[in-house]
Amino acid sequence: MDPFDYIIIVLKVIVGLSILNVWLIQPKKPTKWRGGNAKTIVEEFEVYGLSKTLVYIVGFLKVSLALILLASIQFESLTLIGSLGLAALLLGSIIMHIKVKDELYKSFPAFLFLLMNLVIAYTAI
Repeated sequence: MDPFDYIIIVLKVIVGLSILNVWLIQPKKPTKWRGGNAKTIVEEFEVYGLSKTLVYIVGFLKVSLALILLASIQFESLTLIGSLGLAALLLGSIIMHIKVKDELYKSFPAFLFLLMNLVIAYTAI
């Protein structure tokens, strides 16, 4: 295994576990990264003008894609689905922060994880 492969594995673990943490462990905890003055994920979607149904759809997709990204450590054929799927959703997060005129720093995690996913996807091509 090339040393760079280990870096990609670390990126997959960081991204996958971070997404799972946000959606499964901390969805009701306030963070400085939430849109507007939201304290939970549901409130954040309300700030963006999105429905509660969309919270569950996006949550399902993010958790599923994070699990796929983690599985891609063993099954490399899953890499593009997981990384590009998450990249698309993270781009949507950034767009929502811009839409509600959040301070730029609130988009930082989504931007960082978007970049990580693009690096992961690039190495899988």
